[in-house]
Amino acid sequence: MNHTDPKSTVESTPFTKKDQRNAVWAGFLGWTLDAFDFFILTFALGTVAKDFHKTIPEIALTLTASLAMRPVGAFIFGLMADKYGRKRPLMINIIFYSVVEVLSGLAPNYAIFLVLRLLYGIGMGGEWGVGASLVMESVPAKRRGFLSGILQEGYAFGFLLAAAAYYSVFPQYGWRVMFFVGGLPALLTLFIRAKVKETEAWKATRTRDWKEYRMAVVKNWKLFLYLVLLMSSMNLISHGTQDLYPTFLQQQRHYNPHTTALITMISMVGAIAGGLLFGYLSDKWGRKKMMAAAVVLAILLIPLWLLAGKIFWIAAGAFGMQFMVQGAWGIIPAHINELSPGSLRGFFPGFAYQLGVLIASSIAYVEAVLAQSMSYATSMEILAGSVLVMAAIVILAGPEARGIQFHGKAQGNP
Repeated sequence: MNHTDPKSTVESTPFTKKDQRNAVWAGFLGWTLDAFDFFILTFALGTVAKDFHKTIPEIALTLTASLAMRPVGAFIFGLMADKYGRKRPLMINIIFYSVVEVLSGLAPNYAIFLVLRLLYGIGMGGEWGVGASLVMESVPAKRRGFLSGILQEGYAFGFLLAAAAYYSVFPQYGWRVMFFVGGLPALLTLFIRAKVKETEAWKATRTRDWKEYRMAVVKNWKLFLYLVLLMSSMNLISHGTQDLYPTFLQQQRHYNPHTTALITMISMVGAIAGGLLFGYLSDKWGRKKMMAAAVVLAILLIPLWLLAGKIFWIAAGAFGMQFMVQGAWGIIPAHINELSPGSLRGFFPGFAYQLGVLIASSIAYVEAVLAQSMSYATSMEILAGSVLVMAAIVILAGPEARGIQFHGKAQGNP
């Protein structure tokens, strides 16, 4: 596969340490707050279903709707990022998904709620690709894996914040107020506008001729198909082990909201730690090797994750599973940005990622349906185990471009 772009090695002036930190903060917080807005609903499926007089699978379908629309957002905002830079599209995206989140809390019925979750998916889909390209183009190559872990675990941190909101806000104020809190990310645009610089890599490879741009896409179609397959596998293991887990704790283990939130928060601490550790190790030992190791270890943890008897071991299993799954995920921003051609870096990673989300979007719904005829534990054990095995194979079968320079000279440490 040809995944190099001669323009990606153009000489450029390095960002200062402050510029790099600001870029990392912008990408991290954008993805954190985006994930927070998504996972709010996973905690309140039962309550929202009751208020709208629907079944849990019907409300779970709105999660699928959001995931299914993410490629649309990645397509729109990815093209904008390659044409107009990383900064402005990121600001527009954050404002968009924040407004939709507030409106979701005001939805009077299921039909309107479903439409709003479709729209939210567009915003969620656009944020990751733009934010990831901004961060990966702003930081030094030798630290890219570790900082990739920080960026990606914004997703886990957002889940952790959603669990904290469910623990503290939901019991007293209900699910609608949690969606109102989801409007706060709009304030992040003030920081991005004032503190974040456009990347030199984009300036060097920016799209001026759309015909040339289309030819670059066609030239790299094999690479793109592999990235879609990789991201399908990664999204299946992430959503297959996360989205229905709070419902499993509530419906099968009969834990109350506080206990459910506490175990979920413990799992997200594991996710953050795993993303940072495996991201750091990938800088030393390679992207593919460390991703595959994390996925195989996750397979071994399935019995502890779902079948342990005491609450301590359930919490330990939740911690370990997300430590491994999100450990593999922590490497993804660096891995697929390194594989992507410079002139397509705003579009390729994000669109491939979100097509992967689309392919994987039904897993929470399928798990919920299967759970009605068996159990949540059995349903999740079968599906999660299968997709983890598939992910290990796909990871090892693909290319790697660890440490490739986006500029002619390496940037300094942040």
